[in-house]
Amino acid sequence: MSFFENTRKPKGLGGKLMVTMMNIGHRALASWGMQFLPMTPDAKVLDCGCGGGANLKKLLKKCPQGIVKGIDYSAVSVEKARKLNQKAIADGRCVVWQGSVEKTIFAESWFDLVTAFETVYFWPHLPQCFREVLRVLKPGGTFCICNESSGDTDKDDKWTQMIDGMTIYKDVQLKEILEQAGFCEVQIHKNEKGWLCVTAQKPEAQ
Repeated sequence: MSFFENTRKPKGLGGKLMVTMMNIGHRALASWGMQFLPMTPDAKVLDCGCGGGANLKKLLKKCPQGIVKGIDYSAVSVEKARKLNQKAIADGRCVVWQGSVEKTIFAESWFDLVTAFETVYFWPHLPQCFREVLRVLKPGGTFCICNESSGDTDKDDKWTQMIDGMTIYKDVQLKEILEQAGFCEVQIHKNEKGWLCVTAQKPEAQ
């Protein structure tokens, strides 16, 4: 396995190094993307593909009376995320679970907000994953996808060639799959660096 394969599912020593690098390298993207999130101090948040837990820590600070949970299918990532957020876990404000977004253990209509930073590239069966996110969101809740690679330039192709199982989605593709999964009010944000942030809402209960 090449070192860059660890972006998909970190394993072993190389995976531990990659998780640490991602915690540092994704800071700017996370800060940019979080400006589009409707967060309240007591929000219940799920971070999918939480990696090494840096965004869990950031979300916990933004929701000081809230609860933040994380999910990642890499044991290396989960271990790092738990260590980084051990105080919040001890206080009952954070949980990190190892598993797939495709089918989670979380209760229906429980979260106010679900985030996915630099991760949907690697989600198998994307429509099913989006339906699962919809299931755990409260009516009116927000799903936020944030990617450094938007698929708008040819340079993005180098990553899919290096990393097996990686798919870079354009904004229109994500919008279509989200709407097919049942989301509404899809909003698309981009910046001069080519970063992409897509937010979508679960419809209010009828």
